[in-house]
Amino acid sequence: MDVSQYLGVFLDEAHEHVQTLSDQLMVLENDPENEDSINEIFRAAHSLKGMAGTMGYKRMQKLTHVTEDVFSAVRSGQMKVTGGLVDVLFQALDAIEAYVDNVQNTSDEGTEDNEGILEELNKILQEGTGEVSSAGGAAPAAAAAPAAEAAPAGGASDEKALYKAMKLDDSQVSTMKDAIVAGQHVYGVTVYIDENCLLKAARAFLVFKAIEEFGEVAAVEPSSQDIEDEHFDFHFSMFVVTEEPLDKVIEAAKSVSEIVDVVGEEFNEDMLAAPAAEAEEAAPAAEAAAPAAEAAPVEAAAPAEKKAPEKKAAAAKPAGKAVTNRTVRVDIEKLDVLMNLVSELIIAKNSIVSAGANMAQKGSDSDVDAHFNEHIEYLESVTTNLHESVMKVRMVPIENALQKFPRMIRDLEKSLGKQMTLTITGEETELDRTVVDELSDPLMHLLRNSADHGLEMPDERRNAGKPAMGSIFINAFQDGNNVIIEVGDDGRGIDVEAVRNKIIERNYLPEERALQMNDKEVIEVLFDPGFSMAKKVTDLSGRGVGLDVVKSKIEALGGDVEVRSKLGEGSTFVIRLPLTLAIIQALMVVVGGEKFAIALGNIQTIEDIPISDVKLVENKEVIQLRGTVIPIIRLSEILDAPSKNDPNANLVVAVVKKGDSLAGLVVDELIGQMEVVIKSLGKYINTTRIISGATILGNGEVALILDSNALF
Repeated sequence: MDVSQYLGVFLDEAHEHVQTLSDQLMVLENDPENEDSINEIFRAAHSLKGMAGTMGYKRMQKLTHVTEDVFSAVRSGQMKVTGGLVDVLFQALDAIEAYVDNVQNTSDEGTEDNEGILEELNKILQEGTGEVSSAGGAAPAAAAAPAAEAAPAGGASDEKALYKAMKLDDSQVSTMKDAIVAGQHVYGVTVYIDENCLLKAARAFLVFKAIEEFGEVAAVEPSSQDIEDEHFDFHFSMFVVTEEPLDKVIEAAKSVSEIVDVVGEEFNEDMLAAPAAEAEEAAPAAEAAAPAAEAAPVEAAAPAEKKAPEKKAAAAKPAGKAVTNRTVRVDIEKLDVLMNLVSELIIAKNSIVSAGANMAQKGSDSDVDAHFNEHIEYLESVTTNLHESVMKVRMVPIENALQKFPRMIRDLEKSLGKQMTLTITGEETELDRTVVDELSDPLMHLLRNSADHGLEMPDERRNAGKPAMGSIFINAFQDGNNVIIEVGDDGRGIDVEAVRNKIIERNYLPEERALQMNDKEVIEVLFDPGFSMAKKVTDLSGRGVGLDVVKSKIEALGGDVEVRSKLGEGSTFVIRLPLTLAIIQALMVVVGGEKFAIALGNIQTIEDIPISDVKLVENKEVIQLRGTVIPIIRLSEILDAPSKNDPNANLVVAVVKKGDSLAGLVVDELIGQMEVVIKSLGKYINTTRIISGATILGNGEVALILDSNALF
């Protein structure tokens, strides 16, 4: 059977299991006796082992098998969790993650055997239990015992042994009898799948794949076609012909993730006639037993887990069907197609609005106009609701981009010899999936910057009256149509004068220019490519590839970064990102006879300013608005589109906000508010950052979209 069709499912679940291992190892490092974490790690390793084996990734299977054996010993009380064990397990986790990344990039796990890690784990296992992992050989006694328990000598109970009700035709019975005569074994087996499983057909075929490694599936019920179409309950039955013992068949089936129970027994020639002859009588009994059999997986944990207590939260739940997380994984490309269709629908709506405006100007029958306007209102309602629905589908918690950082801070703490803790708040804040996928790199650079440059060594912190344990934080929250992510620390802060001196020392800028720069301008230099304050090159810094990566990545997502810092108290990097990259509410304006769009979420007010109210401060035009001095930016000069307005006429000013800063954008004329679709200008058109894209208006004209954050 070709399992390549399940590669996407494998990768999704593998990433989840790797993240679970990482999170629980972090918990276990601080609380070595935490039984919940030990159980979670065992289950995740067990699932990964089974998935890797059925997909044919033997190296990954071997490593996860040894990890599972280690935690089997920990669960049974034969070993204790130590700091050394956790360090080796983190190395194993990195190797497993590398296997998964290779599979994602090349569909192959690679050639790295990780023998050193395997030897370390086996050494720890042998010292703790006197045994070596059976990875690659026979199942260990601890793992084999439950499988044996699942198949007692007298056979499985009739309630769960649904294979007894299978209808076998004469040819199938004849084939299996011949196999028995030839010295092979014939087993009847029923497999139960977790009711929370989203792709039960994939699980069934992975079971077939595992068994076909050493045997043959002679009969299956329901049919292969029904299983492929998922037209079956959370169980299926089969007859297996093999030379191997029943224990191995059951173990192979259980090695597949989300298989909660497997029952079976061996059939002789006389017993093989029974299913065919008594199927009609047995079927009603089997159907009556099915509800109990389906409920059984909820109560029956994996046999190897019987000794370990269940989680308190799980124990508090009433018995019965488990609560299912009602979510579905959707290919992002499918969402992009759907989004594009919504975009075209909005363009069509704008066309109708434009046509309606023309009809109103030229004059027409009032009844026709009323009917036409009703259609416009209906179309507008539909497109708005559709837009909101698609946006909700695309939105995912920012937590997806933050999960790996506690582990990263743990590793940095050890490598830098500093004491630090990471606090994350607002991880439930939602962002467009496209944005979240691109956030990991810039956030990683900012956290490494805080750990390396920001936080002081413990002795230095104590001398400054601070606790030895440094604090790093990530805080996310929604602010209007934007999401704000703050990344900072309580370290030494940015020494502006030291940065200024470094600029002069390295001849990065002329000395005269450097001395005239204000604090904000000096700090901005830290974001320039190639500029670094590091005194020496290390694995973490000194190559000038940190903050410039952050800035370029965030700007590519339509956002911006600013820094707040106080010497001796710490620094905070504030990232501002749009909720979505596809459709926005915009203010349409005219500058120099051309139409432009400005995101409405950035606009505070629209003002009509007499030319006499414009003043010069440090040779820059400003206005005073309700007690606040605001610089003004003439878009006609920035865009090289000479204004056609009277120079002495009042100015039309759109006051925009960027963080705590305000600026007034001078435009020639206001058109009004409009919902616009952002279209990329493509890689063949080189533009400045102030143009974030373009949109198609109702009359077919193209209007450029201005990024007000890039103007000041």
